[in-house]
Amino acid sequence: MKDYIIVGLGLSGASLAYRLEKTGKSFLVFDDNSQEASKVAGGFMNPVILKRFTLAWKADIQMPKAVAFYSEMEELLGKEFLSPLEIYRRFSSVEEQNNWFEAADKPKLAPYLDTDLVSTVNPNVPGNHSFGKVLNTKRIDPRNLLESYAAHLLENDLLKEESFKHEDLVLSEEGVEYKGIKAKNIIFCEGFGLLNNPYFKYLPLRGNKGEYIIIKAPGLDLEVGVKSSVFIFPAGEDLYAVGATYSNTDKTPGPTESARQELVTKLKDLITVDFEVVHQVAGLRPSTIDRRPLVGRHPEHKNLYCCNGFGSRGILLAPMISEELLDLIEHEKDLDPETNISRFTKKWFNAS
Repeated sequence: MKDYIIVGLGLSGASLAYRLEKTGKSFLVFDDNSQEASKVAGGFMNPVILKRFTLAWKADIQMPKAVAFYSEMEELLGKEFLSPLEIYRRFSSVEEQNNWFEAADKPKLAPYLDTDLVSTVNPNVPGNHSFGKVLNTKRIDPRNLLESYAAHLLENDLLKEESFKHEDLVLSEEGVEYKGIKAKNIIFCEGFGLLNNPYFKYLPLRGNKGEYIIIKAPGLDLEVGVKSSVFIFPAGEDLYAVGATYSNTDKTPGPTESARQELVTKLKDLITVDFEVVHQVAGLRPSTIDRRPLVGRHPEHKNLYCCNGFGSRGILLAPMISEELLDLIEHEKDLDPETNISRFTKKWFNAS
């Protein structure tokens, strides 16, 4: 009997699998590449919400955990996924500048907001009201990370690249069984696909579609990330990623012309050089009604767990949340009430 079955190999599933591998637990992962949100994420390790100059939920705790976690995965896989990336916020008014200084006075934000504003970051990215630098930021390449880890798991017979059929799961007091494979516990990390999970579909998961474009702009020569009405950051060889859109209504998986035009229009307001759109990417982020992850044990089946709902913050959330879930399973340590799916049991599960 294995200790765990994990369904899904996005940031959530990969983080759990790595922690289990590190502690010597036996496990098997199922993944069919149907959920692309983790792979198409921008990969910013930025604790600040740059629209409002606020600290993302528990980002001051998540940031050091994430840097240490991904550095360990780099060492395991012998590849580099983390890289430094300076990020600047372009101010559109004096009021925004003042709000930046007010935010920088707050103890939890002070380590991340530089009060020495700069007048320019690049002659092709003009700004009438200067730029503020976000400190201690990094970028990770999520697609490279996840594909490299998947190859590692395949090499060690720890991954089955196939769809998981929920109807074939057999539950018992001792654990679970799936197609002859027995395990003590099963953790579902299916992203937006959780809506099709008969055990956890009662949870109020809300898909949030995000799209970004890759442009080629030989004359831009931008070496930092810039956030204005859109985000732009260098991707090498005169390529730049520009994004992202947010749609709570469009649940289609592919790129759309409307999103492309929205990004192109906003980009023209940010840079002054000509560019060509060479690629477009879309993904459905698994967001929630209260903007908190969905983590915990099923209300009736003690061997079934969920680790989901990271929205657009999966890069920072996954290392912390995976640790907390395994602490619950292995050591009965209570989950944070803000993330525990028990917060929805009375209204959503009992009513389903």
